[in-house]
Amino acid sequence: MILVKDKDIVVPGEVLAEGMDFLPSYGAFREEDKIISMRLGLAEVSGRLIKVVPLTGRYIPKMGDNVIGKVVDIGFMGWRVDIGWAFDVSLSMKEASRDFIEKGADLSQYYDYGDIIIGKIVNAVSSKIIDITMNGPNLRKLKNGRLIDCEPSKVPRIIGKQGSMIKMINEYSDCNISVGQNGKVWISNKDPENALIAIKAIRMIEERAHLSGLTDQVKEFLENETSKKKGQQKEWRAS
Repeated sequence: MILVKDKDIVVPGEVLAEGMDFLPSYGAFREEDKIISMRLGLAEVSGRLIKVVPLTGRYIPKMGDNVIGKVVDIGFMGWRVDIGWAFDVSLSMKEASRDFIEKGADLSQYYDYGDIIIGKIVNAVSSKIIDITMNGPNLRKLKNGRLIDCEPSKVPRIIGKQGSMIKMINEYSDCNISVGQNGKVWISNKDPENALIAIKAIRMIEERAHLSGLTDQVKEFLENETSKKKGQQKEWRAS
């Protein structure tokens, strides 16, 4: 029997479910026939799985995470990238491109100092040894946009189930948005007003992540903002 609803705020030690019909996932554990929360956060029920998404907390790198970072150093064998972790992560020549990169090549022609990239963590041996790859779908250098920071714990809400929330923001704001699990968000649009609409929507999700009905609230906000912008454009044309 489940004792909480999806998106309920739960506290450490709170019993989330009883019986063997449900399984604990991230942020929860089983004790005899009970599933118990390990932290303060939002309960998330997906089929038989119950997990607790923390409301706050720093990002901890994990295998398979997509992360956005800045190139901060170029060595003989690759690059160092700042992803907002205590230590920079490594991008080797082998993982930087599907093309073969010869030793001694000018690596800055691939990724230069200050470039913003989105990569995937492929190795996390320890807090100091973390490797990323650029070989994969949507892994690339990010251009012509703006980078903002958000709470890493709010990233699942910003993305939404199967990407539904970020897709909606993309469509209404006409922006190209990339979200890293490390709480970095890249927003690309030539129109600064559209980019601002997307940023406001993301901040709204951060503030209201613990509330139910958030998708409808964000949709209403986006509809109001985009219709307001269209109305202003008509006035400018008329004048």
